[in-house]
Amino acid sequence: MTDSTSMSNDQFLAAFLDSSMPPAGFDHHGHVRAAWLLLQRQPLEDAVTDTCDAIDRLATRLGVPEKYNRTLSEALVRLMAHGGGADPALSWEDFLAASADLMNDARGVLARYYSDTLLNSQTARERFLPPDRLPLPS
Repeated sequence: MTDSTSMSNDQFLAAFLDSSMPPAGFDHHGHVRAAWLLLQRQPLEDAVTDTCDAIDRLATRLGVPEKYNRTLSEALVRLMAHGGGADPALSWEDFLAASADLMNDARGVLARYYSDTLLNSQTARERFLPPDRLPLPS
């Protein structure tokens, strides 16, 4: 199996969507890369659904279903879209530079919108919940 960092965008996205991603690709960077690729190729709602469903499937396949959190995943995809993730003029490298806070401290970014209590609840893991602090940008 190919290392996820050496995969082309198309290979990476295919492995992410069909759950054949190697375990090393199941990390924050891999999730953001997949979400960015989907945001580049699909309308926002489709990118949200496909990203979240694929993370859920991959977590289950890797034996760590408890790592999946629908609210966290969906909120990050929506924040990525607001931050230019769906802009075809913004390259991956430029997106990473512009979104350093999402890459380096996603939980800190989410804390602006969600309390720990809500974000870590079982309900938030199972379905998307709106923020209890500030509304997500649209």
